[in-house]
Amino acid sequence: MSHVSSPSPAALRGQGRPAVTLVAVLLGFLTLPMLMSGTTVALPRIGADLNASGASLQWVVVGYFLAASSLMLVAGSLGDLFGRRRIFAAGAAVYTAGALASAVAPGILLLDAARTLSGVGAAGVMAGGGAILGATFTGPSRTQAFAAMGTTAGVGMAIGPSLSGWLVGSLGWRPTFAGFAAVGLLIWSGSAFMAESRAAKPPRIDLPGAVTLIGALALVMFGTNQASDAGWGSARVLAPLVTGLALLVAFTMVERRSRHPVLDLGLLRDRGFMAWCLACLFVAAGPAGVITFLPTYLQGVSGASAQSAGFTMLMMTAPVLLMPQVGALLINHAISARTLITFSLLLIATGSAWLTVLHPGIGATGLLGPLATIGTGMGLVIGTSDAQALNRVGVDRIGMAAGLLNTVRAGGATLFTALFGTALVNLLQARIGAVDAAARVAAGDLDGPDRALHLAEFTDAWHVVLWSVAAVCAAAAVAVWALLGRPRPPPAVPL
Repeated sequence: MSHVSSPSPAALRGQGRPAVTLVAVLLGFLTLPMLMSGTTVALPRIGADLNASGASLQWVVVGYFLAASSLMLVAGSLGDLFGRRRIFAAGAAVYTAGALASAVAPGILLLDAARTLSGVGAAGVMAGGGAILGATFTGPSRTQAFAAMGTTAGVGMAIGPSLSGWLVGSLGWRPTFAGFAAVGLLIWSGSAFMAESRAAKPPRIDLPGAVTLIGALALVMFGTNQASDAGWGSARVLAPLVTGLALLVAFTMVERRSRHPVLDLGLLRDRGFMAWCLACLFVAAGPAGVITFLPTYLQGVSGASAQSAGFTMLMMTAPVLLMPQVGALLINHAISARTLITFSLLLIATGSAWLTVLHPGIGATGLLGPLATIGTGMGLVIGTSDAQALNRVGVDRIGMAAGLLNTVRAGGATLFTALFGTALVNLLQARIGAVDAAARVAAGDLDGPDRALHLAEFTDAWHVVLWSVAAVCAAAAVAVWALLGRPRPPPAVPL
């Protein structure tokens, strides 16, 4: 890492160590994806220990991302105002407290609450960490720093399922969460070596905008998650969804009139920035359901152990470890960023369609091709997509832009995870006829006299959802390619 931006009022305040700063931020981006991918392996054990299934069990994963995605944009803007290092440190402390509370939670509701608290902390770590890198490094070094961030996140995703599978199988899920709490303390300690940075003209707090945004995202995702238990026509689903969408409309109106908006809507008028937001959305959201629910399928349908399911997921997550640096090299020396992101989205679409080979008893050989294809599509642009987006933003809005990117990415992953799980339960319900039975099957509990029938029904539901994901990601690839194309010149005015 050769080039570091010069200190300036808008960039760095106080003494800091760029190399140590990079390590501390990367440690955060290592642990947070690990906690996400690792928790998915523990879901069947958590469900059995706490007698939970359906929406309450899904919330162990969804609640974490709901809180994180709802708060990342706000955390990024607060970093511009109060200092990015301060937000990073506060996020690490809250994340640690949530992980520790998860380790001792006596029931599923308290575990859901603790996981949501961890997500609140994750918002500060991710939004603050990305903005800190953006303020500290410039030019090619910024691309390298964000590629390192992507590689580190890939390491977390790669070793998360296998490490957590080993921990859950050997020690249990409670010590696994306690281990994440210990790492959270290290992240918090690392913030002491960072230079503080904030906007040259710190904005005021946009309280109405922050409240309406958080409320809108939370209600939409909560309503989507409830559909797995209550059905889409239930008031439990429609009420939060309609209210959330109304709040999104209110949010745009508030931001247009605010002198100090939490989100400058001018960012969204930048065609290229919007393209990279869309790219970040689908690179994260496309594989989210597979990452979350495939370990449950492998354990419930194929009888795999937690350790075995975790190691199988390495076929998908290992490319996320290896490919970010390859993507950065390609962009810097070989091909355009437009070509790379379009190719990556098409790889995710192809891998999702290929994964419809899934069937009871499928072995690692049968899963290698589709999982590696999805993982390669993710890995090629993780980190570099952030750098490409932030290159279009002034230094005073780096925190806001980084928060928006993380909100889009985590919010999309959360929403797609909830939709994926809800779709599985709803498709199973249409075949089985009972919500409780469908939720148990989707949670991997297939014991009983109808096991053979449920195996086939569960697999068919997976195939339908995977084809849908493939179609959406292919459409996203076309949209991103078009948005990143050269804008058409205005028509000539006749003289």
